[in-house]
Amino acid sequence: MNTKWTVLALLATLAACGKAQARDEFPDPARAYPAGGTYVNLDNLRQYAPGMNKRQIQSLLGTPQFNEGLWGVREWNYVFNFRRSVGAAPIQCQFQVRFDAEGVANGQAWQPASCAALLEPAPAPPAPTPPPPPPPPEVVAPLRISADALFAFDSADLSAVGRQRLDALLQQLRDGAAQASLTIIGYTDRIGADAYNLELSRRRANSVRDYLVGQGIPAAALHAEGRGNSAPLVGCEQVSGAALVDCLAPNRRVEIAGIGA
Repeated sequence: MNTKWTVLALLATLAACGKAQARDEFPDPARAYPAGGTYVNLDNLRQYAPGMNKRQIQSLLGTPQFNEGLWGVREWNYVFNFRRSVGAAPIQCQFQVRFDAEGVANGQAWQPASCAALLEPAPAPPAPTPPPPPPPPEVVAPLRISADALFAFDSADLSAVGRQRLDALLQQLRDGAAQASLTIIGYTDRIGADAYNLELSRRRANSVRDYLVGQGIPAAALHAEGRGNSAPLVGCEQVSGAALVDCLAPNRRVEIAGIGA
């Protein structure tokens, strides 16, 4: 008696295995109608999910292609074609939808199984490489003109030589003023009182500005200021007398900043 029940149990197990294997089988794709299958809309195919009924699936994927009916059928089979890119050879895949006794989808399978990856969204294109940062603005050294070349000793009136010196730079100055404002800064040496030197440097800067305005450079593009004996270029600590005056000549200057900026 025990042997009989063992045999029956074994047969039931084999029958169940046979059904499971059958559910993994796909029909011959040559039998599909229309012949060669269809080019399914991938967006529709991505909408499929277990839990849908047959009418919903038919609306998304079309009529099953192997003469399956609507009622009492537990599998629908399709042959789908895909192109990975424009002009590429098509990839053919079989898709099988499985239904429960109520006609509700409860599973699916692909042949070959690798076709399932075709439903994965295409990877996002790599983010564009950000443009390189702009180069830092070029630092342009100011144009330096010796005050001794522009003015007589202790004077803020442009000399004839000083006007000629500025005339030689007019085109360069016009170009600079057209691009940005120009700052005219007067400096003196350290000889004399600080307050006097500061005022002299202001007057000299204003004289240069006024001359340039008279030569056609817009006043709005010019700013003048005096800084007295600040920012010396040379120290001349070990020199005195007339030699000190000569040594400090680089400090007596007018600088025009903004040219070429």
